[in-house]
Amino acid sequence: MALSATMKHAASGAVASRASRQAMAIPRAIAAPSLRVSAPVSFAAQQLLHGRRSMACAATTTPKEETFQYQAEVDRLMDMIVNSLYSNREVFLRELISNASDALDKVRFVSLTQPEIMKGREEMEIRIKADKENNTIIIEDSGIGMSREQLLSNLGTIARSGTRKFMEMMKEQSKGGDNNLIGQFGVGFYSAFLVADRVKVQSKSHEDGTQWCWEAAAGSHQYKVYEDPEAGSAPLVRGSRITLHLKEDAQEYADPVRLGRLIKQYSQFISFPIKLLSMKKEPVQVVDEEATARKQEAADKAAAEKGEEAKKVEPVMKTDYKEAWDWRVENENKPIWLRSPKEVSAETYNDFFKQTFSEFLDPLAHVHFNVEGTIEFSSLLYIPGMAPFDQQNWNQRSRSIKLYVKRVFISDEFDDDLMPRYLSFVKGVVDSSDLPLNVSREILQESRIVRVIRKQLVRRSIEMMEDLAKKEGGEDYKTFWESFGRNLKIGVIEDTENRERLSKLLRFYSSKAEDTMTSLDEYVGRMREGQKQIFYMAADNVQAARAAPFVEKLVAKGYEVLYLTEAIDEAMVTNLAKYGDRELVDVTKEGLALEADAEDKAKEEALAKEFAPVVDFLKKSLGERVEKVVVSNRLTDSPCALVTSKFGWSANMERIMRTQALGDTRSMEYMKGRKILEINPEHDIVRGIKQLLGEKDEDRARDLSELLFETSLITSGFQVDSPKDYASKVFTLMKIALGQDPAPAAAPSTSSSSSGSSKAVEAEVIDPNDPWKNKK
Repeated sequence: MALSATMKHAASGAVASRASRQAMAIPRAIAAPSLRVSAPVSFAAQQLLHGRRSMACAATTTPKEETFQYQAEVDRLMDMIVNSLYSNREVFLRELISNASDALDKVRFVSLTQPEIMKGREEMEIRIKADKENNTIIIEDSGIGMSREQLLSNLGTIARSGTRKFMEMMKEQSKGGDNNLIGQFGVGFYSAFLVADRVKVQSKSHEDGTQWCWEAAAGSHQYKVYEDPEAGSAPLVRGSRITLHLKEDAQEYADPVRLGRLIKQYSQFISFPIKLLSMKKEPVQVVDEEATARKQEAADKAAAEKGEEAKKVEPVMKTDYKEAWDWRVENENKPIWLRSPKEVSAETYNDFFKQTFSEFLDPLAHVHFNVEGTIEFSSLLYIPGMAPFDQQNWNQRSRSIKLYVKRVFISDEFDDDLMPRYLSFVKGVVDSSDLPLNVSREILQESRIVRVIRKQLVRRSIEMMEDLAKKEGGEDYKTFWESFGRNLKIGVIEDTENRERLSKLLRFYSSKAEDTMTSLDEYVGRMREGQKQIFYMAADNVQAARAAPFVEKLVAKGYEVLYLTEAIDEAMVTNLAKYGDRELVDVTKEGLALEADAEDKAKEEALAKEFAPVVDFLKKSLGERVEKVVVSNRLTDSPCALVTSKFGWSANMERIMRTQALGDTRSMEYMKGRKILEINPEHDIVRGIKQLLGEKDEDRARDLSELLFETSLITSGFQVDSPKDYASKVFTLMKIALGQDPAPAAAPSTSSSSSGSSKAVEAEVIDPNDPWKNKK
């Protein structure tokens, strides 16, 4: 009873208020009476309210036609609306349909307490007709309509919104109303001048039995209001009819097909049916003259052969199609995000995803949620079943998030404002009750509402991925990771706020999981007792990482090593730095500390002391090419390895940076890690060099150290400075293995002594197993 009384009181107030905007009045409304959003042009509108207003509204008798002048500076403001506020002229249809929806919302609300206003036209609908011959578009609604005074008040004043005044009145009289009107700002109607050079509004209010007409031309300082002479031939029971006389460069919009596309793009989720006058082909049965003639001829011939009288045959029918014009509903889709998730089936969610985003595979996951409170919005997000073909093009807009304001489509070009780029693969819709229809990128960037929406979208997207990772079987998450794993790695780098949550979703190959990927939590669960670090190795692929000398002793001792096989992995792990309280350690860098008991430490110290001469000799031979030479604690099978300094690029990162098309070669020299040669004191080659040094054969030891260093460059992931010289040394070894003379053949001498005799040369036997003895 209280609600009914409140609604009745509100409706009677609406009838009494001549100032309240009706039907097609310019604007948009707020979804909840307690919410207010300032219009982008409100300051200019406030200035205009103080301007000169030349209209004779106080006249006791109403002339048949009156001419009024716009408020001061309206022309300048209208120019701003046409040229600045709307960057896309096709939104005019969205704005006018939204106004019509406002008018229908109002009449529906008022009819709750005054059902008699629906007499004569029960249907609540929007009708649109395109006329190519006359180059016009007609938009008609069966809403609440406008009287003469309301036409003057609403259409003669920029940013003057009857919808807003209606909502303010409702807020004063009812604290709990739920009258979701779209408009609020009073500028949407004037978007008609984006495509029209003349606009005519015919309207009839339920409060006034007279049908009035408002008419204005683009660029004019004046507009006319008069009693509609077409009231007899084209009467309105209730509502408004807008006729747009299109500009020459806007004639393309006088096409039902084009209008149908715009309706589906911007207004397909308006709650009232939008009917478009469209041509359709209807099947009809007609006589097939040729087939009938052939049938008659055959019948006549048969009758003649029998000597009988010919009879007329039944006509042969065929299906033909004739063109017919009829009203077709263009917005049959319903906004499922406004329904309760319990009422929507999985099949409905999947069908909506495929239809809205032109996908052919079912999504891997979805999340449907509503946010209520100070800021209200609804959203439906999906993870696609496969990655788009152009996913790697980061400069291209994904158009993955469709922004709606009260079911009216605004744009799908605000991805960067609503979602971080690493979540650009997430598709969905966001329907806000608090944003203006004429929202721009500048408004989004400065809006607190958008910041709240963005934070919620990111949080819900991560929760959706977490649920997918926990799903039994893991096949769906495996598919997800193969398609969008790189995006999450970028998220670890860029999104510091959610880095910890994203790190739990990462997957890697490892020395204990080379065929299946493992998470960091699973790695931690398999760690050795007392292990405090997470080891990783960056390489081109799993096979290269497995064969690298850096992991030999780690794997032999039972440590698990993560294999980072994508170019972004190392940068991502560097930014992550820690997982929980465990540090991530690159096994290719210096300072690798492994657990060792007292016996192992004593052995390492003894070996370091024993091979100190070798270490000193190698450092002297290699010079500035290495920062230092040390005895290694990470090698078992390889004679040596080149590790890099802790704060420089690794070999893998250096290789990646070399491939960058626009890389800075000067900065690369500063970022390169210093090379440290680690030798394996247990290896025969290292012991052989030690033996040569003991025999004072430094020349052979130096040659071996050169070959050893260049080989370690390759096995450690670096590039050899002179591939030709390195290949020459390898060829020499191949000759020795074949038992051939490794020395180059001497060129024959063409000179002779004056006496004509040649000088004898003493022969020397060269040991084929000793290629270095002949060197000078």
